[in-house]
Amino acid sequence: MTDQTSPSRRRAARLAAFALAAALPLALAGCSDEQPRSGDGKASGQGGAPAVTTPQPSAGGQRPASSPVRPASVPIGHGFDFYVLSLSWSPTWCMDNDSSGNGEQCRTGRRAGFIVHGLWPQFERGHPEFCRSREPDRVPAALGRAYLDIIPSMGLIGHQWRKHGSCSGLTQRDYLAVTRAAFERVELPDAVEDADGGRTGPAEIEAALVAANPGLSARGLAVTCDGGRLEEIRICLTPDLNFRDCPEVDRAACRANTITQPPVR
Repeated sequence: MTDQTSPSRRRAARLAAFALAAALPLALAGCSDEQPRSGDGKASGQGGAPAVTTPQPSAGGQRPASSPVRPASVPIGHGFDFYVLSLSWSPTWCMDNDSSGNGEQCRTGRRAGFIVHGLWPQFERGHPEFCRSREPDRVPAALGRAYLDIIPSMGLIGHQWRKHGSCSGLTQRDYLAVTRAAFERVELPDAVEDADGGRTGPAEIEAALVAANPGLSARGLAVTCDGGRLEEIRICLTPDLNFRDCPEVDRAACRANTITQPPVR
């Protein structure tokens, strides 16, 4: 019998199972807020004293979204121009960082696909990092556990808050709520999520995303690659989560004609 379940429902079921499995160890023991093992892509550099980069938000307003569909009750951040929602392809990350499958994200049978790497405040040129905030550096487990279905570890949740969320002008609670709303704003079609390990083209992935998301253009996203494999999808959003163009992010996209998309496991 053909599976008639929609892509969004299948993804929701997969993420719910992921969250349950990831949360069980936290219920039995304390969780650490360690730094993630891999780099942070565009916003690189894990060590050193926290600092804020010097660029300032542009004087002009954001480019108008071509299809305004604002999610209800989204807290609006300030002090930046737009967000980059970075979605990491788990199979590639796991091959480089946890090939034995010790972590919940990479365990065989977990079938983790795209997870939220982060929601990054950006300027038209450059991006802020490690901003001063009245919020604590550490994200409480009681708050973070609710997001393990889309961000697979408390360590990554804490790191993303310190490095990026602290620059959003939002509280921890609001920043994580906006992160979820941004993730749910994007429709990931079967052609992008259901990889069989074959080769595909960054342009094909972009075209599938544009077709599935009214208002999104190829100038408002970037597919990145690492070692000839799909690494991440980065999508640009206004502070109220409408799609928008982002030339600097688009220029950093993978330029390979074809790449491998490792299968989920």
